[in-house]
Amino acid sequence: MDLLHSLSLGFQVALAPVNLLYCFAGVFVGTLIGVLPGIGPVAAMSLLLPATFAIPPESAIILMAGVYYGSMYGGSTTAILVNIPGEAASVVTCLDGYQMARQGRAGAALGMAAIGSFIAGTLAVVGLMLVAPTLARFAIRFGPAEYFSLMVLGLSILAYLSHGSLVKALLMATLGVVLGLVGLDSITAVPRLTFDRMELVDGLGLVPIVMGLFGVAEILANLEQEVKREIFQRRVTGLLPTRDDWRRSAGPLARGSVLGFVLGILPGGGAVISSFLSYGLEKRLSRTPERFGKGAIEGVAGPEAANNAAAGGGFIPLMTLGIPPNVVLALLMGAFIVHGLQPGPLLMTQKPDLFWGIVVSMYIGNVMLLVLNLPLIGMWIQVLRVPYRILFPLILLFCVIGVYTASGAIFDVYLMVGFGVLGWLLRKFGYEPAPLVLAFVLGPMLENNLRKALLLAQGDFLTFVERPISATCLAVAALLLLSPLLPRLGARRNAIALEQS
Repeated sequence: MDLLHSLSLGFQVALAPVNLLYCFAGVFVGTLIGVLPGIGPVAAMSLLLPATFAIPPESAIILMAGVYYGSMYGGSTTAILVNIPGEAASVVTCLDGYQMARQGRAGAALGMAAIGSFIAGTLAVVGLMLVAPTLARFAIRFGPAEYFSLMVLGLSILAYLSHGSLVKALLMATLGVVLGLVGLDSITAVPRLTFDRMELVDGLGLVPIVMGLFGVAEILANLEQEVKREIFQRRVTGLLPTRDDWRRSAGPLARGSVLGFVLGILPGGGAVISSFLSYGLEKRLSRTPERFGKGAIEGVAGPEAANNAAAGGGFIPLMTLGIPPNVVLALLMGAFIVHGLQPGPLLMTQKPDLFWGIVVSMYIGNVMLLVLNLPLIGMWIQVLRVPYRILFPLILLFCVIGVYTASGAIFDVYLMVGFGVLGWLLRKFGYEPAPLVLAFVLGPMLENNLRKALLLAQGDFLTFVERPISATCLAVAALLLLSPLLPRLGARRNAIALEQS
């Protein structure tokens, strides 16, 4: 009965005309961003963040959430028609989706991607409704020590699941924590790392950092390489998959939805990892694995379901624990904080209309995406023809306008450019910016909970291992960080044994 009452409250918020408008705007922009290669949801949400300051909190969160899960839909269109993933999670869709297009089955691939994404997105919303309240009730037991250890665990998982070197990921996370310390100390009000610059007294802004690391750096990286696009020229027909397509795709859709939802809860880019794992799982379970890579519709259905379910699953740790599992949701958390809201276990009790309004809007947004994607395929094909020499200067202009309007300070524009160059250099040397941004968002909370826990324990560090939940989180984090050393230690021990023999 409580769930029905909560859903009724959520529908009242989500069906308000202004929120429906922002939900539509979010999913439309998200799909457009997904279609255009080289932009991505992070840059788009960075651009939109300053624009949300003047609108109600629930409308702002609904808008930005729509951009996130909308981009998962749009990325498949580019992957199938152009063989270039519009979003990182759609990389796997290129393998079989483009081959289907070359065989004259682009319509079936696009239809399965859209319908599969809708099914997975819907299941993820249902999972969010069922899991989030239970997890929030459990999280109310958390004190400062538990929150500190949980954030340490989150950063450890993120570093562990990073695509590159674990050491490089940890360096980026450390740099993010240090950048989060800039400004006035939250307890003593002493300036830290400001270098006598008044612009740094309030700390570094999330908007210029993210716009620089992802928006400007993406432009610089794309200008270095020539991306050749072979636009699919034939007329796209037959958008509804056949009965045989559904027979082959039913299992992959179900498995991809469950896998994506579970992995989406974990920190570290769940949508990307889940799409790869789903593709590998379907290929392993298939009786004809040789079809994969040559136009197997299962290779489209499974990964597309996985990445969309992961997008929904990622909202669980953000809304119930106040911990963003990836960089996109770190931006969404920034939007919460800007509007004076703190996501976490108390959000459901203090702002139930906001929580359930967001949940219900995600389902409405999925319906809008299904209606949008299939009829507008022809328009997305025309959007793909926009030359990059026109597109990238416009993105850079929007970045400058967005950063300046957010604070009215030219210093933030310089900051954005500086972080843009830094992000470009990081990519060239194999460093990922995602751990930096997540650590920057979590750093102040990490420090505050550490100091609160020590104040309550009168400076006794044993408080972190005496509390069961805190000790468990720290133990798991230590195992994750030490796990890369175990094979090396074993190899070294074997080498020493061989030398002695």
